[in-house]
Amino acid sequence: MSNLRTDDDTWDIATSVGSTAVMVAAARAGETDSADPLIRDPYARILVEGAGTGVWETILDDSMADRLANADPEAAAVFAHMRNYQAVRTHFFDAFFTDAAAAGIRQIVILASGLDSRAYRLDWPAGTHVYEIDQPKVLEYKSATLAAHGAHPRAERHEVPVDLRQDWPAALKEHGFDPAQPTAWLAEGLLMYLPAEAQDRLFELITDLSAPGSRVSAEAVGHHNEERREQMRERFEKFADQLGIERAIDIQNLTYNDAHRADVTDWLNAHGWRASGQPSTDEMRRLGRWIEVPMGDDPDAFATFVVAEKV
Repeated sequence: MSNLRTDDDTWDIATSVGSTAVMVAAARAGETDSADPLIRDPYARILVEGAGTGVWETILDDSMADRLANADPEAAAVFAHMRNYQAVRTHFFDAFFTDAAAAGIRQIVILASGLDSRAYRLDWPAGTHVYEIDQPKVLEYKSATLAAHGAHPRAERHEVPVDLRQDWPAALKEHGFDPAQPTAWLAEGLLMYLPAEAQDRLFELITDLSAPGSRVSAEAVGHHNEERREQMRERFEKFADQLGIERAIDIQNLTYNDAHRADVTDWLNAHGWRASGQPSTDEMRRLGRWIEVPMGDDPDAFATFVVAEKV
């Protein structure tokens, strides 16, 4: 269980949970700039460079991987594996939205959208509305930064500045969302920041707001071994010290490692959805992005990518 989170905590893009969005964008930027990118996000570097978080901007340094390999080869493998995971995750959920759009869905909701740039970089069919829900300061930073660089969304983009612990369904409908229309929902990089009960409530609300034919996809997390979590914490602290990286935040202190968290696939199948789960490890291997790492033998250390359709 987290020891930094409270029921009413808030953040901007440079603090607490908000800064994790910068971490993910940094991974997308690194992948985009690689020799053979799995995904391309031309906005990721722009968003990271202006965020002012310190540590994640360091990841954009081209010499980072070489310096890390010299300091700790095993840590370098973990670092590369984590970046590969982010690329594979992005690729999977990009395909989810592409498939939903091809099926005629024109209403998209990205929960805890952070620095997600899909409204700007995916080829949306005419008439598509993308609703992004997140903390007000996070949404403000993203839209202002991209506008300053001349970026324009490729769909009708709606900012819904509300905390998911508040009455976000009401806020969503106030911004034009129509529960009678099929919707494609995404919960990426979100569930680990919710207690188990809040996860259940989130999917209850999604179910209530979803017309038949709606789809939902999620990055589902399990209960992680506490010893393994501590090992990863110690490893990050070690190579951060070796490379002179400021340790401004401990992500593990922001997440909820609840042993009784529901299996998302099972929950959806029991509540009016037809759901299936793809282990992220299988997806990484399928795309040739798997790297052998110390926690590779622990299935609970990796997420499952869930896709479901409302029946």
